[in-house]
Amino acid sequence: MKKNILYIFISALLFSCGINKRPEARGKILKGFVANNNTLFNAKDALQTELDNRAKSHKDNFYSGYIPLLKYNEVVEGLTPINPGFTNNNGGSQVPNFGGRNPGGMSPADLNSSGSSSPPVKGATILEIAEAKALKTIQHYSVTRKGIEKNDQIFDAYIVLMKARIYQHKALEALDAYNSLKLLMPKDKRMPLATIYQGLAYSQLKDYHKANTIFSDLEKQDISKKYQRLLTVFHAENLILFGKKELAIAQLNKAFEVNKDRPLKSRISFLKGQLQMEMGKNTEARESFLNAYKYANDFEFEVKSQIEIAKTYNSKTDYEGAKKYLENISKKGTYASRKNEFYYALGIMANQVGKKDDALAFFKKSLKEKGKDPQIKGLDYYEIGKHFFDKDEYIAAGVYYDSALVVMTHEPTKNLLREQSENIKKLSKNYYLIKKNDSILALSKMSESQRNAYFQTYIDKLKAKENIAERERKQKERSEGFDSGDFGKNSIFGSGGNNFQDFGTSTKGFYFNNTNTVAKGVSAFKQIWGDRGLADNWRFSAKMASISDMKSTALGTTTAPDPRRYETSFYVEKIPTDVNTLSNLKKERDTASLGLGMMYENLFSNRPLATKTLYNLVDNQPEEDTMLKALYQIFAMNYEKNPEIAERAKQKLLTDYPYTSYAEFARNPRGNNFVKSSEVVEKAYTDAYNLYKDEQFAKSKTLVEKTLTDFPKDALVPKLSLLNALLTGKLSGKEVMILQLEQIVLNYAKTPEGLKAKEMLNYLKSDLKMQMADQHGNPVNNNQNNNPVAPPPNNNGGLFNSPGDPKNFPNRTKEEAIRKRQEKLQSANDMPTIALPKK
Repeated sequence: MKKNILYIFISALLFSCGINKRPEARGKILKGFVANNNTLFNAKDALQTELDNRAKSHKDNFYSGYIPLLKYNEVVEGLTPINPGFTNNNGGSQVPNFGGRNPGGMSPADLNSSGSSSPPVKGATILEIAEAKALKTIQHYSVTRKGIEKNDQIFDAYIVLMKARIYQHKALEALDAYNSLKLLMPKDKRMPLATIYQGLAYSQLKDYHKANTIFSDLEKQDISKKYQRLLTVFHAENLILFGKKELAIAQLNKAFEVNKDRPLKSRISFLKGQLQMEMGKNTEARESFLNAYKYANDFEFEVKSQIEIAKTYNSKTDYEGAKKYLENISKKGTYASRKNEFYYALGIMANQVGKKDDALAFFKKSLKEKGKDPQIKGLDYYEIGKHFFDKDEYIAAGVYYDSALVVMTHEPTKNLLREQSENIKKLSKNYYLIKKNDSILALSKMSESQRNAYFQTYIDKLKAKENIAERERKQKERSEGFDSGDFGKNSIFGSGGNNFQDFGTSTKGFYFNNTNTVAKGVSAFKQIWGDRGLADNWRFSAKMASISDMKSTALGTTTAPDPRRYETSFYVEKIPTDVNTLSNLKKERDTASLGLGMMYENLFSNRPLATKTLYNLVDNQPEEDTMLKALYQIFAMNYEKNPEIAERAKQKLLTDYPYTSYAEFARNPRGNNFVKSSEVVEKAYTDAYNLYKDEQFAKSKTLVEKTLTDFPKDALVPKLSLLNALLTGKLSGKEVMILQLEQIVLNYAKTPEGLKAKEMLNYLKSDLKMQMADQHGNPVNNNQNNNPVAPPPNNNGGLFNSPGDPKNFPNRTKEEAIRKRQEKLQSANDMPTIALPKK
């Protein structure tokens, strides 16, 4: 007995001496024992806690992308649920201070040196704590001999360090830790595990080729089944991101064989089915989803697997069988509570086989059923809206899209739909403006008796509608307890448990102290009331604009009933009778119709509907500017792919508006210059102008008239006509010149030549003596026969410019130069200044 006590005393003495030594002087066995039972244990526990939290709060996204195989593995982009609901694990914020040391990237010598790690900073995340504890283990308990790590527990510390960094999206730092581990423990039989996480880090960095090489090399090695299970999972996900779907399916088959966990086998099968569906292999996908259903261990996964099975039936023969199968399943036991999802799946199936009416009926049935997943309800609204959208009924589609946006929970789907909804709202403004103005214009053309009859019919319908609404309101009040005396359901003073104080909570407490309750309340408020600002009378303030709101605004309707709404005179007296008002209404209507047609093409790529809308506008005889734009849009949209449709617009442009730039585009739509003239006409104009300069007026006039006869629709016709008028003044006198200038003003009113001709007429028709000037602005003697003399091109000193220098065919009319010339004339007291409007 005394001998045993002596042995115990000596052992305790030795142990206490070992504890008091500096960390680097202890033996590897003692260090391993201390490390595993202290710091490393805390690191492993922190990491496992985070992974468990992730797995518990994980919610699969079945609506876009692929499901991840491991619920806690959120590191591979593209396989990540949108709203994981995890604790903050972003390594970019509140990174703990490690005293400037980074053992993940240290050399073995640095690791053997003394040093201490700072504890995690206050507010650090669980992963940051795990990382800090792993670093502390490496720093304090590493035992190296000749550059080789002798403490086996350090390997576990490096694995924890790599995983903690990977799950914080710090892949580069994780690779640093791997490189240090490979230097310290190159022959450790657990290195394949570290190599698996090396491949995962490269996959996170989107270097899928490198990751695939690492995983493929590992598969050739003889590694344990435990490592194979992890390897096949990560390798399959990396191949999906690498775009190698066939290889990914093969890898998923391996993962299904080596993994024995039933929920994981279910997820593997589901992911494989998603890939096969995407590749058009519906039969194989159906088998995969059946396996997913077979191995599923939660009700949600079972339901979604059944829905995916239904989607694999895409032929009319398969459709009837699948329809019967799903309808039967939806009536069984707990599946009846998810009937709305089964109806949604039936609607998708019906769409795939072309049964659009059946699909619409199923989606509407799904909306009537209660369900736990609001995303399904949102998708029902979307599919119904898409039904109308495909039929070019954009306004009806927009109403359902608005409803879908309110209830959908999946943000990427909402973002895509929100863009389309905004486009429809832009279109609806024009649509309802056209509808309102057309109605007013039609009513303005009716006789008084016709108007009274029309509004009396409207009033009768309004009364019937309001009577039905009143009966439904009273019936609803009775059903909710107002007539039976049960006020608890509706009154805030009732004894129900859902008071403001304890809304969404099981225990009493202040409402705003519970962040989860507040979040739920905000979400519920937005679903009912939309986006509201803090303001008085917020129930009646502006909320998120919907198609219905825009319709009410455009048509001038309000929710508050007017006491005179049952009188025909109330409506008749609002119809405008003033001609200017009616003209403005038509102009607004035509402008909106032009915008509507362009939006059909630009926002929805619906060229046939855009063309039809614009041709209807053309038939409605709008103003010239609107007419030209409509004809141009029709021609520009169709001249390449539908030339026969564009021909009518082209002919109207060339016939009715031959001298416009739009007509020139119709002549030569592929030309580089929108108003380019032919080379023959340009040469003729140059020659005629040179003859004019040389005072060979007869020859110049002959050439101009011949060019006008041969090329009546050329872009230079206005310039040639103006030059011809100046030549006529030289040869035939002022009166004939005035007639030709009047014709130019009439034919080319909006062209630079037409404006110039109008200015000349103002002078020629006045009683003022017209004083000509030389190129320096000095007065010169008038011509004996009072014929106007055309100044040379670019001579801003003359009162009137010539049609222009042929070297520069675009308009060169300079109002500033004319004003300067007028000032000179005024100073010379030759004639008073004629004021020109300033730009």
